[in-house]
Formats: sequence, C-alpha cells, structure tokens
Amino acid sequence: MPDAGDNRPTTGPPSARVLVTCGVFEPGFRGGGTIRAVAQIVDAPPEGVDLLLVTADRDLGEKAPYPGLSGTWVQRGRAKVFYLDTRSPVQWMRLLIELRKTRFDLMYANSFWAPMATGVPILLSWLRLLRCRRTIIAPRGELASGALSLKARKKRLAFRAWGNFVRMMGIRWHATAAHEAADILAHFPWARVLISADQTALPPEPLAPVRSTSEHARLVFISRIARVKNLDVVLRALQLTSSPVELDIFGPIEEPRYWAECQELISALPGHVTVSYRGPLAQSEVRGTFFRYDAFVFPTRGENFGYVIAESLSASCPVVCSSHTMWTDVLNDGGGVVLDESTPAALSGALERIVSAGRDERDRSRTAAGESYRKWRRKQSGENMISELMTHAQA
Repeated sequence: MPDAGDNRPTTGPPSARVLVTCGVFEPGFRGGGTIRAVAQIVDAPPEGVDLLLVTADRDLGEKAPYPGLSGTWVQRGRAKVFYLDTRSPVQWMRLLIELRKTRFDLMYANSFWAPMATGVPILLSWLRLLRCRRTIIAPRGELASGALSLKARKKRLAFRAWGNFVRMMGIRWHATAAHEAADILAHFPWARVLISADQTALPPEPLAPVRSTSEHARLVFISRIARVKNLDVVLRALQLTSSPVELDIFGPIEEPRYWAECQELISALPGHVTVSYRGPLAQSEVRGTFFRYDAFVFPTRGENFGYVIAESLSASCPVVCSSHTMWTDVLNDGGGVVLDESTPAALSGALERIVSAGRDERDRSRTAAGESYRKWRRKQSGENMISELMTHAQA
C-alpha cells in the first residue's frame, strides 16, 4: 500500500494535518448530501493543509466494493483517500500502521452513530493508537428528534454512555445550521458547537423554467427510501387528494421492509393518482430530473443541511417540505411550502393546492422557486471550512 505521506506538496511542510472519516464517499452516491459536503472539504483544502480521508470501499447498502479501490490509497487533488473494507482486519492493521506515522491536528468524523466511521477512530485515539490533538463530530442530522425516534430503544441504550465518553474526550461538534445546533445542545448541554453551513458546489444561477406542457401536476420524490424521509406520509397524503396527479419516486431502497409498506400504500391509491418507482439516480442526473417536475415533495423527519432541497430549487422546482430543515426561510420566501406538521392531512392540503392549480400558476411557482434559490446562493461562501473547524477545535 502506498505511504499516506506520498505525493504531498513540495512547497514546504504542511501547516496542519487533518484526518476526515466518512462512512461512504464517491464514487458512491447512495449516502446523500453527506457525500457532497465531504467532497467539498476534500477537493479544496486550505493551502498548506495535508488532508487524508478514510471511507468505506463500497456504496451504502452495497455488498460489492468499488472495482479496484478496496484497500488502496487514491490521490484526489491535494488530498488522499483510503477505501477501507471495514470487515478486513488486515486492511485495518495496514491502515493503522500508516496513520500512526502522522500526528493529526484535527480528526473530523462525519457521524455520531457510525461504528466504523466514528466509533472505532475515536476509540483508537483514546487508546493513543491514533494520534489526534482534537476531534470534531458532525452528526449530520442524526440527533434530530425525528431521526432519534427511529429505533429509539436501541439508541437509548447506547446514547448516554457514548455521549459521556465523547464529553470525557473533550470532543467538539459541528452543526450546519442553528436548528442542528439546538438538537445537539438539547441532548448534550455541555457541548461546544460550531455553526457553519456546508460549502456547496451548486451552480450560482437556477435553471430557467420552461412552460409546463402537462395538464395536471407532476410531483417527484428524490431521496433514500428510508423511514426517516417519510415517503409513506407522501403516499398517505395522496390518498386524500381529489385531483389527477403523478408522482415519480427516485432513490435507493435502503430499508426493504419500509419499501414493502410503501408498495402496499401505492397499491391502495385511487385511480386518479399515478405513482411510479424509477430507481436510483446518479448525482449528475439529479438536477436535470428535478427540472421536469412541478414540485418536490419531501416531508423529511430531519436534515442537517439538505442538499437535495438546494438541488430542487436550483432546477426551479418548488419544494413541499417539513419544518425540520434549515430551508424554512428560503421556502417561505417563495421556494415552496413549509409544513407545520408532517402529517398526511397537512401534506394533502398543500398537495391539493398544487395539483388543482392551472399551468400558469404552476409556472409562476417554479419561477419563484428559482428566484429564492438565486437569492440564497448569492449569500454563500465558497471557502473550505477546514480552517474554521481547526480554529474552533483550538479555542
């Protein structure tokens, strides 16, 4: 295996060394927005920062590894990425031998719960088998009330012990918005939290909407098929609508049992509602897909950032969303509809207004969604957040 120090910049020693851990990364795409956020960090580290990423050697839910990547270091710009088979003791040992050559100024772990992406590296640091001066955890929406309500009993058993251990280690936290910081502090009042939005590679301007050609509304759901995303609420809401409507579903099936429940709901829908499952989408296809629809329906239980919402708005596709995201102000400013409650009854009312609207009204909504995206995007910084994270870790 190549030395993790190979191919470092020759302009002088690095000013800082950073280790990033993430459960799934490119070329995978099933992990959603976390992949996008980490890619931005990896692809443009601040000058003088030596950055290594350790991630799994396969996509979320996949049994087979990426061809030719398992157990290897890959140079990616000025950073290096190691693709780990988390079930291979040999690969773990080889990786640890390489990482022990470096004293890291910062370890940035992208999950609160993930055993291999967060738990093991933090335990190795505690045992001094991995040398890290400071650690920051980005829970990526895992501490939202909606997310914690799933498998609640199992999580309660581990929550307090793991939280106390994190506190003992002096670990800091990263939240992408104020609502996520509030989720963290609700459970860990002692936490020291940096609030900083993810940097984004999204385009500066939205796609200009074209005149709708469909007599009735076309809705879309693009996300992982998992209970936390509330697809079942969308389907139950459609049972209550009275106007003709189409819904296309895109995304990987992360929870087969949950998808089976959704299929039963689809089979019970009235005849004026048409629902089709279109399968997973590659990242490069997401924006163009949103462009073909009148609204993105997404009553999620919680998002730390919600890249998929930004992508929808960038395609001038309005969003019907829960209030458990950072996008409430943008949606209320013309980007779509924010639900006070993520219930079938509340959602059906919002959907009925969309599906009963004429083409002119739907076109105006698309134009407004694009404009709300434009205003939001102009406020965003394109700078890498690693410097800010390091400052927070040292404070």
